Amino acid sequence: MSDDGGIPSIADTGVDLPATLRIAGLALERTESPPSLACWTGCFPESAGGDAAVVSLVVEPAAPPEEVALQLALDVVSSFDVFVDRAVRYCRTRLRERHFELTPEELSWLDLPELPLAGPEAVVWADRTWAIRFTESRFRLADPFGILVTFNGTQPVDVQGLEDEDEDEDEQ
Repeated sequence: MSDDGGIPSIADTGVDLPATLRIAGLALERTESPPSLACWTGCFPESAGGDAAVVSLVVEPAAPPEEVALQLALDVVSSFDVFVDRAVRYCRTRLRERHFELTPEELSWLDLPELPLAGPEAVVWADRTWAIRFTESRFRLADPFGILVTFNGTQPVDVQGLEDEDEDEDEQ
């Protein structure tokens, strides 16, 4: 069985998942995902100076999103540029910490007017946590999956490089 978008619904639980969510004028379309979760993703149109930005809403276990998750997604979508700026400022400060092991050249990038972070994607989870992932960066820390800035409400609280966990296990 499938919904209007050709994506399987959760027939065994009787839950029909909407094909599209409209949040602050942005259409989030249901995307393929494991049966245990539901994910909707939408792109902001490209701005004059940058790439299209992506916002996703993830619900696990798979179910239609509750009002609190929709409200958080609305807040993120409505102030996306503000949150991206906060994430960049947070990275500019936190990445100076020794444990990130930036090279001298990478440390010098933190003083540039434009930090080498691009391709922001926001992910909002139904448990009211959320993050912005910069999919592109020259920082070694970003290889191969980007840099993730986690938020608590409206404030960034953590930053980490997203590595391939299988690769780490192979090296040990």
